[in-house]
Amino acid sequence: MRDKYGVAQDKYCYPASDVLINLLDIRESDILDQAEAEFTAERYRTYDSPEQPLSKFSLEHLKHLHHHLFQDLYVWAGQIRDVDISKGNTRFCTWTRIEPEANKLFRTIPAISNCQNNDELIEKVADLFCELNLLHPFREGNGRVLRFFFEEMLYSIGYKVSWPPISQREWIDANIAGVNLNLDLLKRIFSQAISEL
Repeated sequence: MRDKYGVAQDKYCYPASDVLINLLDIRESDILDQAEAEFTAERYRTYDSPEQPLSKFSLEHLKHLHHHLFQDLYVWAGQIRDVDISKGNTRFCTWTRIEPEANKLFRTIPAISNCQNNDELIEKVADLFCELNLLHPFREGNGRVLRFFFEEMLYSIGYKVSWPPISQREWIDANIAGVNLNLDLLKRIFSQAISEL
């Protein structure tokens, strides 16, 4: 049996199941999805974001945010996965390369503050989001934690992010297009989402 990330049985799932082992011992995927949505929404709502410069937006900070969101659900919240995963035809970063590739990407973040205009900002942000999404560093919760990370990061340089009301399918299509070197859909999402404070 393969789960949504194309992984056959792995240590993250209950035996003979595609349900992730969780602290609530939920064995049905729909119920676990609902619990995830509720717990992470509450953790998101109660998060107290520290003021920090762009240089502090690192892999360590992404791991911190992931732990914050998923600490009620998974023992491995905030930890880099150690299995390879894919979704559909998209293979995410090999787990042994996540940290070195992430560190390269995170070093580019401070340059975002040098954008000369809105178009340049949208281009850089969409490209960075696409690249970080391809890392998919966690076994679950990558999209949620990335959106959270980008909200906080952009706020630190004077922008707010209000995600447009789009479906999960539209998010997936935008990310797949990005993998195929077409950032237009991601740029459209970010151009709707980002505004100055």
